[in-house]
Amino acid sequence: MTGRVLPFGPSSPIIQAPMAGGGSTPALAAAVSGAGGLGFLAAGYRTAQDVRREIAAVRERTDRPFGVSVFVPAFEAALDFEVVREEPGDAAAVARYRDELAPEAERYGATLPEAPAWDDDEWDAKIDLLVDERVPVAGFTFGCPPPEVAARLHDAGTVIMIMVNTPWEAVAAAEAGADAVIVQSPGAGGHQAAFLPPPPSWEAPDDLPELVALVREATRVPLVAAGGIMDGADVAAVLAAGAVAAQLGTAFLRAPESGAHPVHKAALTDPRFTRTAFTRAFSGRTARGLANRFMAEHEASAPACYPQVHHLTKGLRRAAAEHGDPEAMALWCGRGYRRCRDLPAAALVEALMKELATART
Repeated sequence: MTGRVLPFGPSSPIIQAPMAGGGSTPALAAAVSGAGGLGFLAAGYRTAQDVRREIAAVRERTDRPFGVSVFVPAFEAALDFEVVREEPGDAAAVARYRDELAPEAERYGATLPEAPAWDDDEWDAKIDLLVDERVPVAGFTFGCPPPEVAARLHDAGTVIMIMVNTPWEAVAAAEAGADAVIVQSPGAGGHQAAFLPPPPSWEAPDDLPELVALVREATRVPLVAAGGIMDGADVAAVLAAGAVAAQLGTAFLRAPESGAHPVHKAALTDPRFTRTAFTRAFSGRTARGLANRFMAEHEASAPACYPQVHHLTKGLRRAAAEHGDPEAMALWCGRGYRRCRDLPAAALVEALMKELATART
């Protein structure tokens, strides 16, 4: 623990997960922070200038702390943090996948890019922005920020949170300068954060409190639990396991402040969608969402090429949404999606805190 004051903890344990692709909005982050939680903006897939405008919009709505989450690009960092930039991906595999998706594009009137390229999601510009804006909290997923980045953020007074899937990643995150580690379970919606290969014998427990307890044994950095948390009883369970706070994403998807597409929101209660599943068919990276036709037909052939596959399919996904067809959209959500509540964000935070108090008695 670095001694930095965390803007969350046992008395204010509700964190709204950053949901890239539109779910997170300034209105949502500000409402959660204003209600005593910690709201998050998602910088992923946004330009640095768009993120700057969203930060300003949050600050217009609340003076409470908030966070901004950034995707770590394809850096490979050993535990001594010698950083190498790579541009991973198999262009031929992506081209074959593009050919496979041509009928999908024709179905929705979309245009597929000829050769979607790797990019770093404006990494340098976004780090400069976080430092310049002195954001209260910076979140990182898909890896650890290099040491010079962590040092710049700490000098700006920013708390650093890094998402992990295993005890080994938690140790790496602590060594990288994390002030808190977000422990993500397999039941979480959206992309898994995994960035270090675990031992062959490792099997991640489905039970989030069990995973939190395992990570607690590996590091003393404060832990935030994420994945399948939908009510105050779920929050109480992860706090009892050793977390200091709970991060909820799916729980906020149906809030009016959420930027999730209306078709996505409706799908969460549509009886035709009976389960979630992992897929890389939409982005080239493993993520959990409602199991739909696109996943069933294309998962087996989708290459593990991120973000090239994301760029390949984003226009198609947008066109499917415009047609009102959830069967070709990335309907990211966690396993607890059926327990989503159609409540304003502040009311949901209030309900979660009341439920937590009841669960603790």
